[in-house]
Amino acid sequence: MTFILDPQLQKDTHLMGHLPLCTLLLNRDKTFPWFILVPQIANIRELYQLSIGQQNQFMKESSLVSEILDDTFTPDKLNIAALGNVVTQLHIHHVVRYKTDQAWPAPIWGQQKEIYYSQQEAHEITDRINHSLCKRAPEYLSV
Repeated sequence: MTFILDPQLQKDTHLMGHLPLCTLLLNRDKTFPWFILVPQIANIRELYQLSIGQQNQFMKESSLVSEILDDTFTPDKLNIAALGNVVTQLHIHHVVRYKTDQAWPAPIWGQQKEIYYSQQEAHEITDRINHSLCKRAPEYLSV
């Protein structure tokens, strides 16, 4: 079966690129720097449904993205979560949080009006993160 990105994720994000296992997305809401990893495996809802090898690869990719977000944005905390109540396709949120952000210390979901990146802003963030990914792991990213 072929992997197809959930239509809601397509609508809510900008495509940043592809890692060996996951698609990397930027959430269109710029209130928080918010990135999403989606394993490119069809019909997966939960992390345990990935093979052990895929789970290990996911952890490598999530850790790499987390490290880059930490270096790039210097957050007070990274929130990493898999909810799936609206979009059941397995996807893991990586959200940069600051003690000064408008939702701190509460969860971000449903806390604020969304403010969208312009195409230029999304492009600039994508370039910045992709540059760091390619520098740290040049074999990883393809767009």
